[in-house]
Amino acid sequence: MMNKEESSLTAGKTGPVLLQDVRLIDKLTRFAREQIPERVVFAKGTGAHGYFRVYMPMSDFTKAAFLQNPDRKTPVFVRFSTMSGSRGSADTLRDVRGFAVKFYTIEGNYDLVSTSLPVFYIRDAIHFPELMHALKPSPSTNLNEPARFWKYISETPEATHMVTWLFSDKGTLKSYRHMEGFSMNTYVWISANGQRQLVRYHWKPMLGSKTISRHEAEFLAGFDPDAAARDLCDSLERGEIIEYELNVQLIPFDQQDQYDFDLLDATKAWPESLVPLLKVGKLTLNKATRDYFEEVEKAAFSPANIVSGIDFSFDRLLQGGIFASQDAQRYRLGSNFEQIPVNQTKYPITAVVMQSRIPPAVQVEGKIERSQSVRGDDFTQAGERYRGMTPKEQDRFVDNIIDHLMFVDDQIQQKVVGYFTQADKEFGARVARGLDF
Repeated sequence: MMNKEESSLTAGKTGPVLLQDVRLIDKLTRFAREQIPERVVFAKGTGAHGYFRVYMPMSDFTKAAFLQNPDRKTPVFVRFSTMSGSRGSADTLRDVRGFAVKFYTIEGNYDLVSTSLPVFYIRDAIHFPELMHALKPSPSTNLNEPARFWKYISETPEATHMVTWLFSDKGTLKSYRHMEGFSMNTYVWISANGQRQLVRYHWKPMLGSKTISRHEAEFLAGFDPDAAARDLCDSLERGEIIEYELNVQLIPFDQQDQYDFDLLDATKAWPESLVPLLKVGKLTLNKATRDYFEEVEKAAFSPANIVSGIDFSFDRLLQGGIFASQDAQRYRLGSNFEQIPVNQTKYPITAVVMQSRIPPAVQVEGKIERSQSVRGDDFTQAGERYRGMTPKEQDRFVDNIIDHLMFVDDQIQQKVVGYFTQADKEFGARVARGLDF
C-alpha cells in the first residue's frame, strides 16, 4: 500500500491539481491590472514638479492665501497634454493642449486647468459629448476622418472663432516649454471684504511662445511622435529651469454687463485692449517625474478643487466640467483617488479651512432654461482674429484649412465657408477659391 505522501503525489500527476502556485497567480493578476482606463480627453501627457511664487500680495482682489506672500514657495505639479488624441498619438498633431497646474497650498489643493488656446468650440457643456465624438476616430472604422470634424463645425457656428485659433500657427507646436496657457473659463476672485472680480488666467512662457508649421508637425509625428514630452524631460534632466509667468484679467463683478459680449462665454476671448493683463507671479519647473504612472497617469485635476478666495462663475462650460472631471477620476482611479500621493495635500487641513473651501449655496427661483440667444455673435471675434494676423500668418492659416477641408462633402464646405465669410469676406473668399467654388 502507498503511504499518504505517495498518494498525494500520485493524485497530482494523474488527477486535477489541488495546489496552486500562489506567486504565479499573484504576479499574473498584478500584471493584468497594471493599466488603468485611458482619459477620455487629455489622454497623452507628461509632467513636472516645481513651485509658484507670487510677485506681490493680491489682497485687493482675492484672499487666497497662496497669492499673498512673495516669500512663500507653493509646491506645484504640472501636467501638459494633448486633448483629443489617444495615449499613442503624436504630440505635434493639430490639437488643443492641456496646461493643468496643481497648487499644494496651505489651504488645500487648488487646480488651475488651462489650455493652449484662449477659447473653446462650445459655450455649454451639454454639447461636450457630441464634440468629443466628432474629434475622435470614426466608431465604424476607428480612423480619423476630417469629414466628422467639419460636419460638426458646420452645425456649430459658435465654433468659428475656435477654428481661427486651431488652424493658425497656434494649433501645432513641439515644445511645452514654449506654450502659452489660458484658463478659457471664467472664475471669480473674492477679497477679504467681499469684493468680487471675474477673472481669467493667462500663462506666458518665459522662453517665449514658439509654434511650428503643419509640414514640420507632420514630419515630427512620424519621426518623433513624443517630441514635446521628450523636449520637456530632456531639458529638466539637463538641469534647465523652465518658467512661466501667471497673468490675470480682472473685471469687477458689477461691471460685466458693460461689454457687448458675454464674459462667461468660453467661445469669446477677453481682448487685452479692453481688459489688460495683470502680472501675478511666476511658475518654476525644476524637477522631472520619477514614476510616470504614479505621477502623470494618476494625477487627477479638476476645476472643482478651489480654495477660499476663489469661486466658480456661472460659465456653463465650467459648470459641466466641475462634475465631469470628478466623475471621470472616480471611474479611472477609484473613489479614493485623492489619497494617491500626487493628489494628496501637502499640509494638514483643518475643519475650518475645509469649510471655507465650500462655496456658499446659491438658490435661484424658477426653472433652468438653455436659451440659444447670446450677447454678441459667433463671428465678430473670429473676423478680428483673422485680421489681426500678419499676411504670412494668414497665408498659412488659410492653407491649413484648405488642406484639411479639401475632400469633405461640398454641402459641408459651403456651409463652413459661409461662416468664414460672415467673419471676414476676404477670409471666406480665399478659402472658397482654394476649394474651387
